[in-house]
Amino acid sequence: MSRAWHDISNWLSARRAQFALGLRVMTAALAALAVALALHLPLPLWAVLTSVIVTQMSVGRSIKVTSDYLIGTIGGAIYGGIIAVLFPHASELALLAVLALAVAPLAVVAAINPSFNVAPVTAIIVLLLPSITHGSPLESATDRVVEVAVGAFVGLAVSFAVLPSRAHNLAIAAAARMLDQIAEALDELLKGLAQGLDSETLHRLQDGIGEALVGLNGVAVEAERERVARLAVGPDTGPLLRTLLRLRHDLVMIGRATVVRLPDDLQSRLVAAQTEVRLTAVAYLRGSKAALVQRAAPPSLDDFEQALRAYTEAVSLLRREGRTRELSVDVIERFFMVGFALEQLHQNFIDLRRCVSSWSGTQRASFRRPAT
Repeated sequence: MSRAWHDISNWLSARRAQFALGLRVMTAALAALAVALALHLPLPLWAVLTSVIVTQMSVGRSIKVTSDYLIGTIGGAIYGGIIAVLFPHASELALLAVLALAVAPLAVVAAINPSFNVAPVTAIIVLLLPSITHGSPLESATDRVVEVAVGAFVGLAVSFAVLPSRAHNLAIAAAARMLDQIAEALDELLKGLAQGLDSETLHRLQDGIGEALVGLNGVAVEAERERVARLAVGPDTGPLLRTLLRLRHDLVMIGRATVVRLPDDLQSRLVAAQTEVRLTAVAYLRGSKAALVQRAAPPSLDDFEQALRAYTEAVSLLRREGRTRELSVDVIERFFMVGFALEQLHQNFIDLRRCVSSWSGTQRASFRRPAT
């Protein structure tokens, strides 16, 4: 029973941000409906829908979606209203022609600039809604802008007020997950130096990290938007993002080296040094992950550096003995690629230590509410 409760508690804790988003979305929808009814808006539906759309996982993302939605709505309402006034459309054929004239240019604009994605939808509503409500295009455009504005500002206010989620914290959590994936992949790749790995395994290891990097990129953009707008205080996420990208490149290099096995007699001479490098590298990555999450000082690199020196000395001894002269070109290339990749890994570990150190001692991305 205690084990089941522990698993449930961990599951809930891991999805705390998602539950907070659910609460914010519900609050935004209810608040938007209440405000729309209090203002006697013709169609409270649009205020409620807009509030749900603009309430995002982080404040930075909410700001971006709100600005884009307002820009698209205002642009679509103005253009749709102008078309409706300039081109009367009493018949069905005329309505089809005017609708095409309204939607086609806005669809092109939206394809060029995603900020105008909602503009074609708004233009359609401005054109078609008067035939249902028996109002004028100008009234339809005005009502649409007001309804969306109410929903947008309610959703943004809720994003700030109800369990606000900082993109900086989401970025660090995503970076920590990626470090964990890199550690697991590096462990498998360095083990694979002894027996070789097939291409399917290599792709499996790399694909998961690639997907994590894409997600981290998106969250980092939101974090920088908060920081530039002075809504959050914390280090720049750029250096950490670039370091993780370089670490992924190191994995690609090591993965290529695992395709060709070394002869058994050479591998037996290197296996102890490789094992120590693997254990210390994985331990450093996992220690860096823990330090990043806890805002603690980075772990020491001494053990990894000592293991890397021992590996380099073992390789140098084999070369002095002339054991590499009779190897094929493919094996020689793999042999030296491993050493180069490990040196690059060392340099990127140093950069990672610098990034983790910049976050140590800071609170969890202190958050500034806009002045009232």
